[in-house]
Amino acid sequence: KMAAAAGAAAAAGLWSEVNRCGQNGDFARALKSVNKILQINKDDVTALQCKVVCLIQNGNFKEALGIINTHTKVLTSDVIAFEKAYCEYRLNRIESALKTIQSASQQTDKLKELYGQVLYRLERYDDCLAAYRDLIRNSQDEYEEERKTNLSAVVAAQSTWEKVVPEDLGLREATYELCYNSACALIGQGKLNEAMKKLQKAEELCRQSLSEDSDVTEEDIEAELAIIHGQMAYIMQLQGRTEDALQLYNQIIKLKPTDVGLLAVIANNIITINKDQNVFDSKKKVKLTNAEGVEHKLSKKQLQAIEFNKALLAMYTNQADQCRKLSASLQSQSPEHLLPVLIQAAQLCREKQHAKAVGLLQDFADQHPANAAEIKLTMAQLKIAQGSVTKACMILRSIEELQHKPGMVSALVTMYSHEEDIDSAIEVFTQAIQWYQQYQVSQTRGANPKSPVHLSLIREAANFKLKHGRKKEAISDLEELWKQNPKDVHTLAQLISAYSLVDPEKAKVLSKHLPSSDTMSLKVDVDALENSHGATYVRKKAAKLTGENQQKEQGQGEVKKKKKKKKGKLPKNYDPKVTPDPERWLPMRERSYYRGRKKGKKKDQVGKGTQGSATTGSSELDASRNASSPPTSPRPGSGAAVSATSNVIPPRHQKPAGAPATKKKQQQKKKKGAKGGW
Repeated sequence: KMAAAAGAAAAAGLWSEVNRCGQNGDFARALKSVNKILQINKDDVTALQCKVVCLIQNGNFKEALGIINTHTKVLTSDVIAFEKAYCEYRLNRIESALKTIQSASQQTDKLKELYGQVLYRLERYDDCLAAYRDLIRNSQDEYEEERKTNLSAVVAAQSTWEKVVPEDLGLREATYELCYNSACALIGQGKLNEAMKKLQKAEELCRQSLSEDSDVTEEDIEAELAIIHGQMAYIMQLQGRTEDALQLYNQIIKLKPTDVGLLAVIANNIITINKDQNVFDSKKKVKLTNAEGVEHKLSKKQLQAIEFNKALLAMYTNQADQCRKLSASLQSQSPEHLLPVLIQAAQLCREKQHAKAVGLLQDFADQHPANAAEIKLTMAQLKIAQGSVTKACMILRSIEELQHKPGMVSALVTMYSHEEDIDSAIEVFTQAIQWYQQYQVSQTRGANPKSPVHLSLIREAANFKLKHGRKKEAISDLEELWKQNPKDVHTLAQLISAYSLVDPEKAKVLSKHLPSSDTMSLKVDVDALENSHGATYVRKKAAKLTGENQQKEQGQGEVKKKKKKKKGKLPKNYDPKVTPDPERWLPMRERSYYRGRKKGKKKDQVGKGTQGSATTGSSELDASRNASSPPTSPRPGSGAAVSATSNVIPPRHQKPAGAPATKKKQQQKKKKGAKGGW
């Protein structure tokens, strides 16, 4: 009995120590006292609960959860449901935390608060919004501001990731957290200028709030502002101010913030700015996206975007295997997503495997008809890059939901015109016009009013047919347009012009509908128009006539002096009796009688005589050969050449009978200038 009494007294002293340490926040000392109590009674429920709380306060969530799981008989779910769910939440076992909360027999306020956090992490924003609204409605304590902040965060997430137009919650933006969340919601709606103003207000409120605390340094304030500055840089990037955004992103990285999620997002955004440039910097930045714990800080769409950019960076850095591996992994995670297959196709194109890329895209389009439109547009682009314009047109025309769109019609007509396939281009116009015709009838229950797009297509079709000589086909379109608007003079003029080539009588009849010239006349001051600023022609003002000028005007007027034409010089040996050579102005090579140079003329003379001298070939010294052979054209510089003093008509006036005189003169000049020797 004395031992039991002593144990009870010791336990009471230990409980007093636990209570005092708990109030002082010294949970490490409290844990030691709790362990001593458990040595006295290992199944003490209160002691086990206190031990779990002390471990949670010290951040030992795994150990705390282990104690809960090993003492399930004592620590039932009703007793310790919140602590178990909280440990699972902090260990990022979000699904397990949700099950623990839902299995609790009694939903306390603490469990409801945790339930809202769990739903937010699971991205079940609608349920989360309802949970926080219920909490705010049924709670009155000092944590109301935090709940409103969480509520605004849910609304911002809906706007950003689900593109839901946020409702006005009527929250007073008195704190920088509320201002920041409001700015995020505006970014999701695309209201970038308004969002920037909200962020500037949030920055101002943050500085005011933190500067009131004397223990907070400027570095602490900058660290707290990092997330606000990150959103500012993101807005700049969306607005195309990439240099400003890049500068602000790098400033944040230099601060080395502890939030790995913030660093990962900033690094990813820098990679998107770099694209295929500055890949060395991108490879350094991508390491920040691989930091431990990033997957628990970001949403699924943010993580997915980072993985897409990793695959693209691998492609830009020519890491083909890595690119294929990442894109295949992404495709297995999101089979219906477009980007993985587009990245794979882009990698194949870089490897010059265009046919394989088109086949890959075609398979995806067949498997996922809902996303086929964008894939087929990419396929058409690849076909155009290969020069297969007709095949590209066939692919584009297979996209039924885009066939009637003005942009698609314009693209197809342009491509068919490039291929000179006018019939197919007209067929594209016809199909689009018929689609709008049927659509208008279905929408107006049998009535047939033409929409502006419909009328615009008819006009473009008529202009195209007129341009390519299809007058008869254009007439029906023009008549339809004129029928819709009989006061349209431009359409009437086009119709008359078309009929004038096909049916002149009909053109005359229609011309009666044209307005008279009196009604068409415009009161225009021609002089003011010609002298206006920007006129291409400005009429010079007439100079005032003096007495002498008046006499000249009255008389015969001033006679302009004419310049005398100089007579052309004739050659010195010009003979007027001889007809000039009609080809004298052409270069010698282009004249009809030019036979070209004879090859091998100087073969027999190589190495004989001094430089510049003319030697006689051995064939000329053979008398027997000269007697039997017909006379040949004299070689330049040979003794058989025609004397320069004979009465020869120059080649400028007559076709030369023998060798060109110019060659003879060149040879003579060469002889005269030669001094012999080397």
